[in-house]
Amino acid sequence: MAVAEPGIAQPVIILKEGSQRSRGREAQSSNIMVAKIIAESMRSSLGPRGMDKMLVDSFGDVVITNDGATILKEMDVEHPVAKMLVEVAKAQDSEVGDGTTTAVVLAGELLAKAEELIEKEVHPSMIIEGYRKAAVKALEILDEIGHPVSPDDKETLIKVAKTSIASKLVSEEADYLSSLAVDAVLRVAEKVDGKWKVDLDDILLVKKSGQSLRDTKLIEGIVLDKEVVHPDMPKIVRNAKIAILDAPLEIEKTEFDAKLHIETPEQMKAFMKQEEEMLREMVNKVLSVGANVVICQKGIDDLAQYFLAKAGVLAVRRVKKSDMDKVAKATKGRVISRIDDLTPEDLGRAALVEERRVGEDKMVFIEGCENPKSISILIRGGTQRIVDEAERSLKDAINVVKDVIVEGKVVAGGGAPEIELAMRLRDYANTLAGKEQLAVNKFAEALEIVPSQLAENAGMDPIETVVNLTAEHKKGNRWAGVDVFNAKIADMFKRDVLEPLLVKKQTIKSAIEAASMILKIDDIIAASKLEEKTPKTGKEEGKVGEGEEGSSFD
Repeated sequence: MAVAEPGIAQPVIILKEGSQRSRGREAQSSNIMVAKIIAESMRSSLGPRGMDKMLVDSFGDVVITNDGATILKEMDVEHPVAKMLVEVAKAQDSEVGDGTTTAVVLAGELLAKAEELIEKEVHPSMIIEGYRKAAVKALEILDEIGHPVSPDDKETLIKVAKTSIASKLVSEEADYLSSLAVDAVLRVAEKVDGKWKVDLDDILLVKKSGQSLRDTKLIEGIVLDKEVVHPDMPKIVRNAKIAILDAPLEIEKTEFDAKLHIETPEQMKAFMKQEEEMLREMVNKVLSVGANVVICQKGIDDLAQYFLAKAGVLAVRRVKKSDMDKVAKATKGRVISRIDDLTPEDLGRAALVEERRVGEDKMVFIEGCENPKSISILIRGGTQRIVDEAERSLKDAINVVKDVIVEGKVVAGGGAPEIELAMRLRDYANTLAGKEQLAVNKFAEALEIVPSQLAENAGMDPIETVVNLTAEHKKGNRWAGVDVFNAKIADMFKRDVLEPLLVKKQTIKSAIEAASMILKIDDIIAASKLEEKTPKTGKEEGKVGEGEEGSSFD
């Protein structure tokens, strides 16, 4: 009988069967490689000369765009590191609304440069510390070089919006769309306690394919992509008093099963009469508070529609929750969940509610609202894909205009700030001791990916462009950048290529946080995936039991 020698450890199983683990350099290399691949796929879409991506989902739906956030959202990535970069893009998009492509490309480049240092035996903690110092210094430099802009300077705001739209699919109408975006933001901007605030919930974007991008309009009020529910209802109501209902104007089904035994026609008639009375009571309640317009999130019964039409009330049903909230805010009404709770004080008010034909469809316009800051942009375009891209572009433009109004500073585009930062960070690196100096220098190198990629996408030589740009900045030309339209170096401020300072700052914050998080990982423990079990059907699919092959039984 074999006896285990004392001191020899028995194997201890901790992880489930099928789990995978990679550690140390292997884990770091695999994570960095994933980040580089994601950044690589985004790089070619950077700037006005960037290429578009066609994304086809599992249902065959197609999205054509070069908007960074949209590309990553539609890519449906599997790897956890790739998902982290998607989160970075989402955070950048929700915070400032633009610069998503730059943030992801910069994060990928920071990791690529960090890998070079790891190969030289520099510890990741040291690299992260150096990167953080470089990021803090970069944000200080950006604040210093930022050019102040007044919220009243409409001309500069239009230049900022135009720079954002210039890199999009709808760039041919950049002038028109950028002035629309600026008008929309200036209508809703307000000064609170000495600071400017912009609530983007006051701007509703409504899409309808047809006509051209030039037919996109700014509407003072709310537009609902719905039509009046009954043909006999009025199509126009002036001095509207609006009931905003989150409750159905119909008899709801009970949550439990119930059976009614109706044996005579009289019983059937009584049952229907009772249902009619209940609906009449609901409608009478709405009418009793003085409402002449009903906006309902749920359904409206045919009989209730008839009663409302008879009373001369305009009604719209199945309105989205987000649109209901916007109507309530615009008309200063309240969304009511129980019809019995409706009071005259809950009604929203507007000068006009009208159904109008837009292209093939009808839409309801609520204008002259109590809250003058509620506006809509009705987006038109030749095809649905153009309309979708126009919406994404307008969202970005509206966000960048908001960023300038809130922060009050702009920088030039075309990679000019990145080159200026890289040059100054190299000087700053010389003041540091130890290996942190190497990390700050690598951070400076990583920033150069922006002008380098802009040059490459414009068909220029990226290395030569970065060298020439650095030389120009050393001469004191702070806003020298890549003029992608003329494929040369130019003063981007004079070319009217302007970006919000807030976007540049958030890009650096997003990129450094993503890079630091990924660099700190040195161990990946992945559990085995759950296997999908096929339902048992007597015997396994595609297999036959012993003795069953080719047999049949009478």
